[in-house]
Amino acid sequence: MNQLTSAEWIAQALAAESLRSKSLVMTVMGDAIAPHGGAAWLGSLIELLAPLGVTDRLVRTSVFRLVQEGWLTASREGRRSRYGFDARSLPRFERADRRIYAPPGLHWDGRWTLVIAPNGSIDGDLRSAVRKELEWEGFAMLAQGVLAHPGADAEGLFEALGRTGAAGRVFVVSGAELPDVGSRPLQELVGESWDLTAVAQSYRGFIAQFTPLLALLRETPALVPLEAFAIRSLLIHAYRRLQLHDPLLPIELLPDPWPGSDAYAVARAVYLLVAAQSEAHIDAVLRREDAATPEADDAFYQRFGGLRG
Repeated sequence: MNQLTSAEWIAQALAAESLRSKSLVMTVMGDAIAPHGGAAWLGSLIELLAPLGVTDRLVRTSVFRLVQEGWLTASREGRRSRYGFDARSLPRFERADRRIYAPPGLHWDGRWTLVIAPNGSIDGDLRSAVRKELEWEGFAMLAQGVLAHPGADAEGLFEALGRTGAAGRVFVVSGAELPDVGSRPLQELVGESWDLTAVAQSYRGFIAQFTPLLALLRETPALVPLEAFAIRSLLIHAYRRLQLHDPLLPIELLPDPWPGSDAYAVARAVYLLVAAQSEAHIDAVLRREDAATPEADDAFYQRFGGLRG
């Protein structure tokens, strides 16, 4: 059986799954636009998203909705529109950036962060909003009004409570297991509170999809910049979804072996192989609309443990 070409792999990946245009715009903004000043003209976004199967109309509709939802801001210069990150959403983009490109392997100090909302302390709508936001941060509901995480990001928690209006209305405490009191193994609590089986299955699916691509790229002498960009975008789009559904529990509480580590290794290897050529495409597209577009910033070259060398 003949090995696929990079163009065939891209076509196959796009045909295999119906990708939401709004989500793809978010991926391209975070992965490709953020390192180049964090804003782009609509024409550049349309050109970048075209090889991912997103039409002109869908790009326009997607950015309009993202502005309405507070993710992006829009500005105009004559008949042209420019889109960048809304200041209110920027912290979430930055934290997502850290989750996606940072190596896995959080070690545990044995402490839990608990967010407690006693009955009557907040109304039902706010309680639902807090639960939704904190579950996005990896928290699980242990009991009615009690959410917990063994490795919570304090900055993310602070922002989530502020966003929902729950800051100052719930209790946030840190605690550890009491030794020698006959408690159940913590792994049982983890198994009952987080669906790690589904997360692990998603990681294995990612590995199965992108490992053949990695072999293909290692045998491809020179990748076309546009194809490199398409591969990079599809890779990060898939990996971003995995990361945002992973509660990021400490290593000590994860099943062994944990496929998240192998998925990171595959994502890193593919990204390194396409980074330079994909950047050539991004630079060319952005500078057709704005010759003053900056080079990728230093933070870009720190992704996945370092892209230089």
